[in-house]
Order: sequence, then C-alpha cells, then structure tokens
Amino acid sequence: MSEQARLAQSIPRICLTWLLLAQALVIVPFALHIPPPLLVLWLVCSLWRIQIFRMRARLPGTWVKAGLLVGTAGGVYLARGSLVGLEAGAALLIAAFILKMLEMHTRRDALVLIFLGFFCVVVGYLFEDSLLWALFTLLPIGTLLAALIGLQQVDVARKPEMALRLALKLMLQALPLMLIMFLFFPRLEPLWSLPQPSNKGVTGLSDSMAPGDMAELSRSAALVFRASFEGPAPARSQLYWRSLTLDQFDGRRWSQSGRSQSVQLAQWSKRGEPLRYSIVLEPSGRPWLPSLDVAETGQDEVRLMSDFRLQRRRPVSQALLYAAQSWPEALRDPQLTDNIQHQALQLPARGNPEARQWAADLKRRYPQPDRLAEALLGWFAEQPFHYTLKPPTLGPDSIDDFLFTSRQGFCAHYAGAMVFVLRAAGIPARVVAGYQGGEFNPDGQYLTVRQFDAHAWVEYWQPGTGWRSVDPTAAVAPQRIEQGLEQALSADEAFLADSPMSALRYRHVPWINAVRLSWDNLNYGWQRWVLGYQGQQQLQVLDRWFAGWQAPAFVAGLALVLALMALWIFKPWQRENDAQLRLFHAFERLLARHGLRRLPGEGAQAFGARAMLALPQQAEAIEAFIAQFMALRYAVDGTSLQGLRRALKHLRRDLPWRLPTIKDKHS
Repeated sequence: MSEQARLAQSIPRICLTWLLLAQALVIVPFALHIPPPLLVLWLVCSLWRIQIFRMRARLPGTWVKAGLLVGTAGGVYLARGSLVGLEAGAALLIAAFILKMLEMHTRRDALVLIFLGFFCVVVGYLFEDSLLWALFTLLPIGTLLAALIGLQQVDVARKPEMALRLALKLMLQALPLMLIMFLFFPRLEPLWSLPQPSNKGVTGLSDSMAPGDMAELSRSAALVFRASFEGPAPARSQLYWRSLTLDQFDGRRWSQSGRSQSVQLAQWSKRGEPLRYSIVLEPSGRPWLPSLDVAETGQDEVRLMSDFRLQRRRPVSQALLYAAQSWPEALRDPQLTDNIQHQALQLPARGNPEARQWAADLKRRYPQPDRLAEALLGWFAEQPFHYTLKPPTLGPDSIDDFLFTSRQGFCAHYAGAMVFVLRAAGIPARVVAGYQGGEFNPDGQYLTVRQFDAHAWVEYWQPGTGWRSVDPTAAVAPQRIEQGLEQALSADEAFLADSPMSALRYRHVPWINAVRLSWDNLNYGWQRWVLGYQGQQQLQVLDRWFAGWQAPAFVAGLALVLALMALWIFKPWQRENDAQLRLFHAFERLLARHGLRRLPGEGAQAFGARAMLALPQQAEAIEAFIAQFMALRYAVDGTSLQGLRRALKHLRRDLPWRLPTIKDKHS
C-alpha cells in the first residue's frame, strides 16, 4: 500500500479523541447491568488504544484478539449464567463495543464502531426510559456524531470543538423531523420479545403476604404509579387502590387461591357517579393494575377478575398508561356461588384457639355481619393496640399472640386478624392488598403513590348487600389513612430510616420540597405524553387534531413548517459552498441590477475593469473589491474573508438602488 493510500485509511486524531469519549459516555450508564470485569476491560483497552496511537504499542495479533473474545464471552456466561436474554445480550454487545476499539485500524472499522455505539445507546432504553436518561443520551449521541464528522470531514473539523459544533447543528436540524415522526409514525407492536431485566420489579406487592412483608415495603420510597383525575380528586380516606385479593390462609401467610385466579366473571352492578382517572404505572413484573373499586378500562388486554381486581394478560415490564373509571358505590356479588363462599370461609384445621372461641362469642352476641364487623372495629379502637413497623415476633398461633398479647403491628396484622375472626364467626371475608392514599402534587394536579403507601384492608360479605370494605387500621391509627405513613410513625419511629438521602424525608424544608415536586411533575409529563404516546392515545390525539376545519389548517401549518425547515437546512441562497465565490456572486448580482452582467469566460479582473468604466463614481469601491478578491483567491498575503465582506459592503453602500443602465444612457 502506498503512503497516500495508507494515510487515506488512517483514523484522524480528532475522530479517535471523540470515539474514546463517546465510548466512556455509552458504557458508564451500563455499569449496573454488565459484569464489573467488563469495566476493567474497557479501561485496559482504552489505554492500549491510546498507546497504539502514540506508537508505543502494537495492535493485538489474531491469537490475542481470539483469546480476548473467547475469554470475554466466557466471563459473561459465568456472570449471567447464560448467553441468551436481555442482560447477557447487552453485556455481549458492550463487550463487542469495547473490543472493536482495540481492533480498529482503518476508517471502515471506525465507522462500524460509531454505528455500534448508536445501537448501544438504543439498547440502554430497554433498561431505563426516564427523562433524565433521555437527556443524558444526548451526550453520547453528540460525541458519536462528532467522531463521525471527524472521520469523514477532516477539513471541516480541524479542531475538536469544530466537530462538536457541527454535530450539535445536525442534531438541531434533525429535531423537527424527529417530532413529526414521533407524532405521526404508527406505533407498532415489537416483532420480537426479550426477557426483561431481572432488576426490574424486585420491589412491590407479591401474590402472598405475611405481616412482615408490608412492613418491608413501607421502608421503600420507590414509585409505584401516578394518577390524575378528571375533576377533583376524592378525599384521601377514600383512596384505596386495589391490586389483588388474598383468600387463602395457611396459619402464617395469606395468598391467592387457585380458584380466585381461574374464575374471571365478576358479578356487580353500577351505582352512583363514576370516578374517571388515568394512571401511569411503573414496571412491576406483575400482571395486576391498581384501581379504585369497581373499575373498568377500555384496554383490550385488561380484564376485571371475579375478585374485582384489574389484571393484564402480560406482566407490566415497562411504564404503562391506562385510563379507568370506577364506581365506589357499586353492588358487588349480592349472591355468592358455593365455591367462592367456601373459599371465603377457609381456615386451617387447627391453630389460634382463643381467636376461634372469641369469634364464636361475638357471633352469639352479634348475629348480623354488619354488627359484628362494627364490634370488631370498636374493639380495635378501644383496646391498647399500637401501630408500628417493628412488632415483636409472633409464635405459632400468630393471630392469638397478636390479638391478646402483643397488640402491636402493621396493617397486615390488623387485616389478617380481622379476616380470621370474621371467618371463624361464619362470615365470608378476605384480605385486600394494594395501596392507600398518595401524595398530591399541586404543580401537575395528580397523585403520586409509592411503595410506603402499601396497605391491606378487609372485605366481608352478607347476603343481598354483597362485599363491604372496612379498614381496621383506621380504627387504630386514623392518621395513617387521613395523613399518611410519615405522620402515623412520627411519634416513635423514623420515616424512611433506611434512605437517609431521600428528598421525601425533607418535605418540611420548603425549597427542597418545591424542587422535588417540580422535578416529579416533569417526569410525569414525560411518562404520560412521551412514553405513554402509544396506540390508542395516538389515535385519539390525531382524531382531535384532524376533526373538521382543523385538518386543512393543520396540514397547511405542517407544510409551512416543513418548507421553513427545508429552507433552513438547504439554504438555496447559499448553494455555493465556497465562501469567496458566494461573495463574488453577490458582487455580480449587485452590478446586474445596474445592467452590468459578466460575460461567459470573462475573468474577475476584466469584469471589474469594465464595471469601473461603466460606473466611474464607484470605480474606487469596485477596484477595492476586485483587489481584495484577487489577493484572497490567488495570493497569500494575509487577506481575510472579513476584508472581502467589508469591501462588498462599502460598494453596496456607495451604489444607489438603481442607476441608469447602459441602455438608458444610449437612449
């Protein structure tokens, strides 16, 4: 290969600089999703690449590259247990991105590496799709574009800042087209599916519950969902967000029975005015959707189960926007089937004798289910029960120990104990698990529900009336229902003690709270109007925009925007790429207004001489411009483009708008 060909294939220093920076920006956000040794491999390969550029090291040979490839693949397999799946695939992709930097030695290799970097940025959205991540991705995209410019247009980007400036300009030019495609491009279901990352959905309600589980959730500030209402939001004491129903008890844990999961037809009738709201649910890895009782939603893949929970056919693996309407006063199951009634009375054959005996006594005193439930709630309120996240350990007869000995517990203790007593008294009952309350954001007029809002309450049934909801926790700690967990624990326990840096712990500081609420409002808008702009919502927006007279107005406005964008990008008035020739053509157009046109083949100096004869009063300005142009074009005397612009400006100022043309003078 000749020296000229070798230089043509070499990678410019500017390109390599931007590639190294882009690789760092692409890889660092993956640190939580790839094996840590890959980060060490990246540092080693980067330093090796720099030493190669400084001619202090050689490119790796075939055997070295093969060994690195096999070793990296083996390390990923040992760390992830497989080479298939999202996390393993992402780790292999990042490994290829790292090793390609070390193997790169031609411009074609650099081009492959740049495109691989863009693909890595896209893969990152499978792990994180927040507003902060979207803003961060502008950095690796900008640096990758700068590397591409440095690779393809070395003359344009002689310095790194010039390449970055052009990259930012290209991104700004692409912004209008991106918005148009976002608004109008159809949302299609993916042609493939991948297992979701294992670190998603690790916190949240599960399909079974022991008393300590709710206490663990109450130490987490992780976001569950945000809800906005059409009209005023209900009072906090009415915000019971049902997620699932637990109707099987084994003496320690409450869980879903197989019967409750197989029956899908709910028997209910609407009463009163409905509540209309929309929810943006965070990824949970679970199929159930939180809702107020009794809920309906227009989503095809969501169904109302027999226990009145909303359930999706697939687990929620990414942020989900859904609209629902609920009838809090609805009549639910006025008549129970034998199967459901049998399940709602299920208890272990043995255990908790004191609670069973007490339930029999209550049944004799209060034969009506409503009266017995009221007596239970009154007993919880009158006795010295204490609401706490740190109750003492209970023995084998956990219900007896809680009701008659410790009397300290969390919502799961109270709900589980009340359901046990109701069932022992012959009243069908079950535990409902979900969330209660939520924090109102005045900036966006919506509610934010977090894991520490997890709650459990009770449903019991009586003929003709159906299921009724009661909350024994409200009888013991009414501040938990009316104000929230922080106020309920303020007397003797720290709120979010395991998260000392959480901004939620400093809601009493006005400016911290204001910043937190504003940032949360931005994220909610991002999720609702960007991530949630899918299928049905897109069709609704387009139907609203293209209704009636708005359709032609919208099309005309869109055409105008596209035309302005085309003018801005292509700049037809600057078709000449040569800045010197652009100024000379402006000089020609200026003289053409006065009847002087350059002849085919006529040089700049000859045309200037003819113009000075035709316009003697402007001869000095014409001569100055021609002299500046000739010096800049053909000589090396330090003449600048700015001097040529000043000469043209001086000539334009000296010339009147229109002089008598040559033809006018002869006539």
